[in-house]
Amino acid sequence: MGLAADERQALSTLFEEVGPDAPTLCDGWATRDLAAHLIVREHRLDASPGIMVPALAGYTKRVQDGYAAKPWPALVDQVRRGPAWYWPMAIGPLDELTNGAEFLVHHEDVRRAQPGWEPRPADPARDEAAWRLARQSAKLNLRKAPVGVVLRHTDGRSAQVRSGDPVVTVTGDPVDLLLFVFGRDAVHLTYDGDPSAVDRLQALSRGM
Repeated sequence: MGLAADERQALSTLFEEVGPDAPTLCDGWATRDLAAHLIVREHRLDASPGIMVPALAGYTKRVQDGYAAKPWPALVDQVRRGPAWYWPMAIGPLDELTNGAEFLVHHEDVRRAQPGWEPRPADPARDEAAWRLARQSAKLNLRKAPVGVVLRHTDGRSAQVRSGDPVVTVTGDPVDLLLFVFGRDAVHLTYDGDPSAVDRLQALSRGM
């Protein structure tokens, strides 16, 4: 399977282990809310636009809350099965394109919200995909960064993902870099650059 499919199954298994009321890194969401979000995103064309469009968010929240109230085993099973056959994301390449980062980040949102979490062991295929997704996602997610940003892989590779001066270099394993790009702070990273620039970049990331 690909990254999206692997992370979907791993997240579903973790959902079963921690239950519906476990914390996540998504502000204000327990695991049942995260599961409901994933279902709305893949099954409710009428409600999914509100995930990105603030003016439609109220309706999306009502629909999501309705799913979150359903029995937990049914929610987890629906996440595990994925979208219906007619949904575009049910097609393998589109699933990878649209869901790779989504499920990897949300899997870590649950993992890293639990006490005593540790990074997963290295996995060459997953980590290479995470490195690619971090660089791609940074172009959009860090577009408002007040400083230049370089992402540096622990293997020595680097990519400037935001131009500007001064420059902050963020170094870490690919999954941690991807989580940073998506605004998570439960990461093991080092920041090199002017201290005030580092503070401004970290403040932006936390506010995403």
